[in-house]
Formats: sequence, C-alpha cells, structure tokens
Amino acid sequence: MSAPSSASSAPAENSATDHDFLAPDAGQKPPGPTPSQSRFQVDLVAEAAGAADDKTPSSDASAAAPDAPSSNPAVSGEEAKGRFRVVNFADPTGVGSVDSPEAAPTEGMQNGDTVMSETSLHSSTGGQHHYHYDTHTNTYYLRTFGHNTIDAVPNIDFYRQTAAPLGEKLTRPTLSELHDELDKEPFEDGFANGDELTPAEEAAAKEAAESKGVVKFGWIKGVLVRCMLNIWGVMLFIRMSWIVGQSGIALSCVIVAMATVVTTITGLSTSAIATNGFVRGGGAYYLISRSLGPEFGGSIGLIFAFANAVAVAMYVVGFAETVVELLIGMDAVMTDEVNDIRIIGTITIIILLGISVAGMEWEAKAQIFLLVVLVTAIFNYFIGSFIPMKSKEAKGFLGYDASIMWENMGPDFRGETFFSVFAIFFPAATGILAGANISGDLADPQMAIPKGTLLAILITGIVYLGVAISTGSCILRDASGNVNDTISSHLMANCSTAACKFGYDFSTCKNEDTCRYGLHRDFQVMSLVSGFGPIITAGIFSATLSSALASLVSAPKVFQALCKDNIYPGLQMFAKGYGKNNEPLRGYILTFGIGLAFILIAELNTIAPIISNFFLASYALINFSVFHASLANSPGWRPSFKYYNMWVSLAGAILCCGVMFVINWAAALLTNVIVMALYIYVSHKKPDVNWGSSTQALTYHQALTHTLHLSGVEDHIKNFRPQCLVMTGYPNSRPALLDLVHSFTKNVGMMICGHIRTGYRRPNFKELATDQARYQRWLLKNETKAFYTPVFAEDLKQGCQYLLQAAGLGRLKPNTLVLGFKNDWRDGDMMNVETYISMIHDAFDFQFGAVILRLKEGLDVSHIQGQDESLSSQEKPSGMKDVIVSIDTSKDSDADSSKPSSKATSLQNSPAVQKDKKSPTVPLNVSDQRLLEASQQFQKKQGKGTVDVWWLFDDGGLTLLIPYLLTNKKRWKECKIRVFIGGKINRIDHDRRAMATLLSKFRIDFSDITVLGDINTKPKKEHMAAFEEMIEPYRLKEDDMEQEAAERLKNSEPWRITDNELELYRAKTHRQIRLNELLKEHSSTANLIVISLPLARKGAVSSALYMAWLEALSKDLPPILLVRGNHQSVLTFYS
Repeated sequence: MSAPSSASSAPAENSATDHDFLAPDAGQKPPGPTPSQSRFQVDLVAEAAGAADDKTPSSDASAAAPDAPSSNPAVSGEEAKGRFRVVNFADPTGVGSVDSPEAAPTEGMQNGDTVMSETSLHSSTGGQHHYHYDTHTNTYYLRTFGHNTIDAVPNIDFYRQTAAPLGEKLTRPTLSELHDELDKEPFEDGFANGDELTPAEEAAAKEAAESKGVVKFGWIKGVLVRCMLNIWGVMLFIRMSWIVGQSGIALSCVIVAMATVVTTITGLSTSAIATNGFVRGGGAYYLISRSLGPEFGGSIGLIFAFANAVAVAMYVVGFAETVVELLIGMDAVMTDEVNDIRIIGTITIIILLGISVAGMEWEAKAQIFLLVVLVTAIFNYFIGSFIPMKSKEAKGFLGYDASIMWENMGPDFRGETFFSVFAIFFPAATGILAGANISGDLADPQMAIPKGTLLAILITGIVYLGVAISTGSCILRDASGNVNDTISSHLMANCSTAACKFGYDFSTCKNEDTCRYGLHRDFQVMSLVSGFGPIITAGIFSATLSSALASLVSAPKVFQALCKDNIYPGLQMFAKGYGKNNEPLRGYILTFGIGLAFILIAELNTIAPIISNFFLASYALINFSVFHASLANSPGWRPSFKYYNMWVSLAGAILCCGVMFVINWAAALLTNVIVMALYIYVSHKKPDVNWGSSTQALTYHQALTHTLHLSGVEDHIKNFRPQCLVMTGYPNSRPALLDLVHSFTKNVGMMICGHIRTGYRRPNFKELATDQARYQRWLLKNETKAFYTPVFAEDLKQGCQYLLQAAGLGRLKPNTLVLGFKNDWRDGDMMNVETYISMIHDAFDFQFGAVILRLKEGLDVSHIQGQDESLSSQEKPSGMKDVIVSIDTSKDSDADSSKPSSKATSLQNSPAVQKDKKSPTVPLNVSDQRLLEASQQFQKKQGKGTVDVWWLFDDGGLTLLIPYLLTNKKRWKECKIRVFIGGKINRIDHDRRAMATLLSKFRIDFSDITVLGDINTKPKKEHMAAFEEMIEPYRLKEDDMEQEAAERLKNSEPWRITDNELELYRAKTHRQIRLNELLKEHSSTANLIVISLPLARKGAVSSALYMAWLEALSKDLPPILLVRGNHQSVLTFYS
C-alpha cells in the first residue's frame, strides 16, 4: 500500500519566497520543508484533487516526501499498513524529483506516532543539515499537528453515517490499529483505508456525487412561504367573518389564540427534534420515527401521507366550488353543479401534478406567485375596510365604529357552540409541517425548520387576529341589503343597535330570518368590504391551489421516506426516486390517483374531520416525542434549539388529543384505532432498523432505575426466583441443557449462559466481544430469554470463580449454578475431574445452589458436523476446548484466537459463522444420531408423562420448586409430579400424610407420594462389585506403600481415593448404589427425574469418589436433574 513517495518539483527558491511569512526570520530561514509542503496526507486522492483545484499557498497540497529509507524498517512496514499512509507525502503534480532540495526523509519516526520530530534535510549542495524544531513555538508544528501522527484529529467526516460530501467516507483509525502489537495484523476486518464501501455507503456516495446540481431551498422559500400558504387557507376569506359573527370578537380571538397555542407548542417541538441532528427527507414521519422508533413512525407516516393525499382533493374541491359559484353567477354552468366540480377538479389536479413533476424549482416558483396573490388579497381587504361606501352600508359594511365593535364583542351562537365553531376553524391552523415535510429539499433543515415554521405561525396568527378584530369592528351581524330599511328620526332615541346610529334598522329581517348579508349570513362579506372584489376571489383561488400544491408535494415525499426505510415491505417500489432531486414520481402518481378518487366522490364533508384528526395525531406524537426524549434523558438528546420544555410538549400532546375529540369524537376514535392497528402490525413485523430512538433510551433508563431500586430492597422468600448461571459453552453446543433450564426460567427468572474459554497464550478480547454480540443475537433469534457471558481464564476453575463472582448486576445476580454431567470423566486427565468437582464446591462456597443435568447420551453436540440444517460446527483448534465436557488445560498447543473457534451454530438462525471447508461431511454414526435426538427432546411437547421428584434431603425447597415451575410451562403442562421421599417402614402412612400436608400448604399439585422405607437396604452384590471395579484405578492404596510415598502421590494427584475415606463413607457409597436401583425400579419411564444432589465434605471426600457417587447414582436412567439448594428457604406457605 505504501507507494514510492515523490518529492515536490517546485524549485526551492520559489517555495521559500512563497512562504517567507511563515519563517521567524526570513533571512535565516532553513531550507527545510515548508508547512504547505510537509502537510501530511490522509487521503491521497481526495487531497490531490483538492490541490489541483486550489493553488493558494495555504491550501496547496503538495508535500515533499523522501525516498530515503526509514530509520526503523519495522515501524515503516507497520505504518505502510495504516489507514493514514504515514510515509506517503503527496505530490499532486506527479512529477516530483528525488533530488529536489525539499525532499525530507522520515528519520525521526518513533513507534508510528510522530512522523517528523527531528528532520534530516537535504540541502541544495547535497550535504545534510540537522534541524531540531521547538515543537511548542515553531510554526511548522502548529500548522501540521494531527497530520504527522497516525492518531487522527477530530474531523466531521468521521461522524457521518454515509459518505462525505465529496463522496469519500473517512474512517478514523481503530483502537486496534493504534494499540495492538506490531507483529499483529491490525486489519482483520477488511480494508484499512476504508477502500471498500458497504452497498448502502456506495449508494449514498453515488447520490452525493449526483446531487451536485440539486435545488435546495433556504428558510424563506422552503419553509416560511409554504407554511404561510398552507395555514392561510380558504378559511381566511370565507369562514373567518362567519366565526366572528357566531362567537364575537373576544371569543374569536380566544379561538385563534387556542389554535395558535397548539400549533406554536408543536412548532417548538418540531424545532427541537429538527435541530437534534441531521434531518433527511420525510418530514413528520422522519422526525417521529427517529425519535419514537419505527412503530410510531411507521403508523403515523402512512396516515400522514394518506391525509396529505386526501387533503389535495379537499383543497381542489374547495377551488372547484368557488369556480362553479362564479359560473352559476355568470349563468355558464356546463352540466350540473356536482359534475362541474368533478370536471374542474380533475383538470386542476392534472395541472398541479404537471407543476409538481416538473420539479421542485417550478413548484417553488408557483408557490411564490400564489403567495404574492394571497398577500395582495389580504392587503386589498384591509385597504377596503378603511374606505366606507354608501352603496355597501345596506349590506352591513358601515366602516370602523366603536359601537359596532362593542355590539360584536360578545358571542351570538345560532345553532352552534363554542367548540363546534372552534372545530370549524382549527383545520385552518394546520399546515405548520408544510416546510418540514420537504426537509430533504432544504439547504439547512436545522436552521430553516425552526425559523420558518415559528415565524409563519406568528405572521398567520397576527393576520387571523387582525381579520377577526377588523371584520367585527366594521361589519354588522345582520343586514338585509335593502337601502330602504332606514329608521325614522323620532324612533332614533329608542333604538339601541349600532345600525341605528347610521340610520338603518335591520330588526325586521333579523326577526324574520330573511337577512342575506352581514357576518352571520354572507360568507363572501370580505369581497364586499375589499377595495376590489375580484382580488379576494383570486386570493381564494391562491389559498386553495397553494395548499393543494403543498399537499401534493408533501404526500409523495413522506411516503417515499417511509418506503425507503422498508417499514412496510410491500411498498418498496415507491421508494425509487428520479432525476437529480430524487423526485418520487411513483409517489406523485399514487397521490394523484388517491386525490382524483376523492375529487370524483365530491362529498368531502365526511372525510374532512378525519383529515384534521390525522394531522392532529401527527402533531400529538411530535409533541410526545420531545417529552419522551427529555424524559429518557439520553446523552444523544441535545437539540441546538433551546426554547422548548418537556412539560409544555406533554401539554401540547394532550391538547392535540383533546382537540381531536372536540372536532369529531367519532373521527378521533377511528384515527386512534388505525394508529394502534398499524403500530401493532409494525411491532409484530419487527423491522430490522436501529435509529437510537428515545424508546430505547427510556427502556435503558427504566431498567437502570428499577435495577438500582431493586438493590435497595431485601430479598423475600415469596419473591425467590431461580436465577441460573448455566455452563453451556457456546449456547448452541448443549441444546438440551439450554432448553431445559430455559423451560423453568422463561418469564420467571434470569438465565446466564456462561462460557469459559481456556487454553489461550494470548486471549483475543476483540473476538470475545464479537462472539458475545453474535451469540446474544442467536439467543434472541431463537427466542431464548438468556444472556451470553464468555470469559477468558487460565483454567476452568478460575473461569467459574470469575463468573460466580462477577456475573449479573445488583439483585439480578445468579443464585444457582447449572452444569452438564461430565460423561467422559473416566477417559481423560483426572485433574479435569478435580477441576469439575471444585466448581461445585465453589458454588456452595458462594452460597449458590447447584444443579447437574445428565442425559445418558451426553449433552455436547458441537463435534457433530453438518448433521442437519439446524446445527453446524467448525473444527476446533487444538488447544481450545469447550466447558465441562471436554477440558484440556494443556498449554503447549497455541490456540491463537485468530483461528476459527469451536462454534456450533444454527445455519438459519445464528449469525454467519463460516464453516471450515476442510472438514468433511460424514454420515452420523449411531451414537451421534442418538445424541442429536436426545439433545432436542426438551424442545418437544412432553405429553402425558411424569416428573419424578426424589426429595430425599431438605435443601430449602429448590428440588421441589424447579419441577413445579417446569410443569407450569406449556410443553410440560400435561406431566404430573410424583414425589418420592425416604422414611421408616413402620411410619410410611404417617410420613406420606405429613408430606401431603406440606405440599398442599405450598399449593403444589402432585399426583402421588411414595415413601421409600428400604433406602438403607444393602445394594445388590453385582452392583457393589461394579462400583469397586469402577473406582479401582483411582485408589491411592496407601496401605501397600510407604507413608511418605503415599503422601507424595496424594499431593501430586489429589483426586486419589484413600482406603480411609472409602471405609469412612462406605454407608454413603452404598446409599448411592441403592438409590440407583430404586430409581430404575420406580422412575425408569419418567420424562424427567429430579433428585437431591448428594453433598461431599470439602477436603474430606476426594473428587474421584464424589464423581463415582454421582456416576453410580445417575447411570442408565432417563434425563436426571441432580439439585441441591443453598439450604435457605425458597418456598413458604405464609401470605
């Protein structure tokens, strides 16, 4: 990778002249490398390209680099492998000369850190001069810090998720590259220089390269204009005056203020989310999904896109209705009123689609034009309101007057209520997300969205209030339009209405309900007041078309973002974008289709409230997102917009939900049902995304809080749970052990799969961390509720002690050690048995319970290769052995962790583990076939069998609790518990009744209790002889040798059985052999046997004898679980 370096071809004198200002003393400047020339290159290609474009002295990327050999070849070789090509200095001109005076060798390189601490420079005369730079004051060092080290200085490109703007994704050096020893290969995981990008990164780089000519909008054109156009809807011109008539000036202002409060809080929340990191396209969907996760984001995204699509139809029909009214006025109806609306609506939406498809630039120009028309119409109204005309007085417009204002101050509801009027007005305040919806087309969404949205809310709110006060101050509520409805002068004294002051009396038409003008009666009253009526009509056209155009653009953009994330797999086709702006043409056509369908229905009164509710649901979730993120207190939640408050956002979310029900409770219920249904669907599908949502942050926060809280509470017997540390090795290498323990810990207690990895001269902790993540995923995919915890240790005993001490957290610590029985204990080194037995002793020392599972076929399936599609494994390296079953503590073979390790993994469910190609796939022998079948027996339903509990010794109740928990599970539900206890022959009935009473007090169901009075009977002679034969190789036989020799042998082989202990524990030995006979007699057909584990006194019973007891007790039986609690009660009958 380290190409020969080329020196700059620039003459020395030129370079010196160019950079004299950098030298402390220009006259005595050493002919050393100038800052611009010695600038260290991170990426040759990118930097050289930059240099070709920019030839200014400060940015010149040419650098002198030596051909002189490195003073430290090993370091040089290491550097050559590094991500930052340390010995490469770039020459963009490519015509460097080795003899160039500026060629600087890399003599001061120490340990790959500093490239040039003492530089050996060639002078023009060919001699060598050594210059010792003062690294604190010399300009060279100030200018090149971070470019002369492998360690990288902070750089924004390291933090990008995709490629950098120039298409180059920079990756900082990994910890391994900086920290690992030199003889290790530092780049195990691919290319050191990040030369190979992932498909997603390649796509992003391609998109970045293509986006050179992309049109991006600023905050005015992109957000302010859009939001103002969307908020100023038809409502401003044809409903605002009616709202003032109904509720009066005061309550109208309250209605506008309430709506503005809801939208302002939502605007503040939107600003907070939009400034908490880079915002891509997708508007409300993007903000919600990245904050609350794909479940809420996916459900809201779909209905928000649909709401925008239907809103297109709603606005277009509003436009068509206004046009048809004009046609009726001119007597130019084409067919009938409804069909005319359909015809005009269809033509309009086709034109709007054309503008949208033409590109965002055209659409933005159309929006600017429509805004000019709209603002002109608003000014036209206000100017007209100051020009009273005699001809307009009979229609209720009398000019500004305090009496009119006072008369219209209070409410005059006619068939309406405050909330019904509010419900009619509120949709006019929506549209605040019009700017955020095109977030992908904004130059700087973090600045544009807060600024544009909040300013739009302020301006539109002021205009709505202005129109409310203005119309209420100059227009009467009722007017006939008849100029003859005047009042005679002698009645003037008795008249109290504002109209009387101007000489009019409209009481007759008011009482007879025949008035056609005024705030209550005339929706077009603003046209009447305005200076030039047709401009108001143009304003109505502008308001409807701009809102329709904004919705037509928003819906496909949001839908495209939703489809890109593949939340709903069937909609992937709509993710494709076209052209330099990545326009969602397919989304436009879909939106057009939905809009056209609703236009053809032409009955939008029923759908309009649902649209408002869909928007409000989005607002509610945006507000809730801010509250949720603040509550989770995640370090990643740090928006640069500071003017928000979590409780205000929560209030905003509640307000939005309240407004939903005020507008239309049935539509609100329907909206909630749809959101919940989509939420459940997405939750069930579990999309494979991880966006660092606040839901994850809050889950962590709650888990931590509850764990700490739990630590402060003393354990209680009623709350005891078996929390098992299971020595599984790799979780899939002992399926039977994993499945059985999971059966009684699932949703009840904790399960930790412990894995002790031994036999390494140099443990690879990086690989350990990778395995930890890999097998944790494997457990999750197999729906096994457990944690995988691997450790490196010198030997098995040490590893077990590590786990017993350190596994778990607070009260979530294991209290029971679960082992597999060591079936091959007689085949290998007996020191392994010593280690195995010491693990059981250690468990008791730590006050753990101990459980041992034995299957006669064995447990470990990791040596079986290619047996069926559920398991595969790799060859084991020589020194690396799995826990418990095959222990090899020999250190002479180098089990280097870079070799493939023993992993039995599921081909379908586990993470990819490469199979060793050299290992031949051989047909299974009979024993392996049986082992495989036995290993899967606990995955099946157990049917109507029995679980036989041999509760011989009271260990606190664990021997009884485990079978009870087991039979509560679905697979074991049909199995009955049979209890076997020891007793005296002459008290069998009494003992049975006593046990039955105890079990009933414990509320544990049982099918039968058997009292065994013959446990202490001597076992059969052949069984005793078989036991003697089994232990013969392990006896010390100290009577046959010198005492000193015997002691020496016992010290070197502590597992040996002395004659003394054999005699001392003869009765206990006989009991184990006898129990095996009784087990075969009573429980040979049981699905599972649970029996008290015999205890051996530490230091008194040798490991070989103890192992022989366990062997004698459990051989040739169905699956058997040897259980011993820590002798503290785990069952109670007190409430």
